[in-house]
Amino acid sequence: MKKKIALVTGGLSGEAQISYKSAITVSNNTDREKFEVFRIDINETGWWYTPEQGEKLAVDKSDFTIIDHHQKIHFDAILLCIHGTPGEDGKLQGYFDMLQLPYTSCDAATSALTFNKRYTVAVASFAGIHVAKSLHLFKHTPITSEAVLENLQLPVFVKPNNGGSSIGMSKVLVATDLDAAIDKAFKEDDQILIEEFISGREFTIGVFKTKGVITVLPITEIKTGNTFFDFEAKYLGKSEEITPAIITEVMLQQLSAAAKRVYEVMNCRGVVRIDFIYQEESAKPYMLEVNTVPGQSEASIIPQQVLAMGWNLKDFYTAILEEALN
Repeated sequence: MKKKIALVTGGLSGEAQISYKSAITVSNNTDREKFEVFRIDINETGWWYTPEQGEKLAVDKSDFTIIDHHQKIHFDAILLCIHGTPGEDGKLQGYFDMLQLPYTSCDAATSALTFNKRYTVAVASFAGIHVAKSLHLFKHTPITSEAVLENLQLPVFVKPNNGGSSIGMSKVLVATDLDAAIDKAFKEDDQILIEEFISGREFTIGVFKTKGVITVLPITEIKTGNTFFDFEAKYLGKSEEITPAIITEVMLQQLSAAAKRVYEVMNCRGVVRIDFIYQEESAKPYMLEVNTVPGQSEASIIPQQVLAMGWNLKDFYTAILEEALN
């Protein structure tokens, strides 16, 4: 008997466009001999079952069921493909927990924690993981750029504290640009993070768990002509992604150990992507952030890393789904 899987995509943020691209890759690579897949689109207009043929139909939110061909469908598991709210920040995870429905991402607490960049680096720091020095600002308690620069040294990154895809993010080199960068980030979020720039090589690492074993995927180095790995660099081809990264055995061991440690400390589930800067002067990896629903589009890094590991995507998504079902 095939397991019934809800492929949940869309979302209520600017990242919805990436979610739809991820959903195409995941859907095309889900094993239809093992799983029956139903696409659910959560957007500003509601929660919809969108069959390949026919009209879209509303999801019953009381028990997350749908009617398909006059039959009520109860799902065995949720394959989460929403970047941003409400699929990456713990809201849907809490809802699915109350319905006792298994899903492929981190739990509600971990999702909410890691969606908040400042809380993520604070917890990582407690666990002995190297992170950049940073300040957490709230819209309700404004502080001057002078006060920021009393605590942090330029250059700094200014970014919305919640969310991903580098929307609203700036690199500030001179003090006169700081106010504009703060305003830009506050347009995306009521909380922002300002952190000191760490010079070094940028790496991103996929990590997943199956049958109790944590696996670190081949590491990707990000090289971009842009000032940082922003939305343009991520999604519009303005970066070079080298998988597997050309690094020394020592760097490989350090980065892999740090990624595995973050996965353990944050109590992660499913596949996550963790970003690091490797500072060559100190020979240490510094964690930047954790993405609990990493992109799965054809341009995305996780699919590249899975292929570099010698797996195909169908086997990978099967392993992720079976882990959730178990």
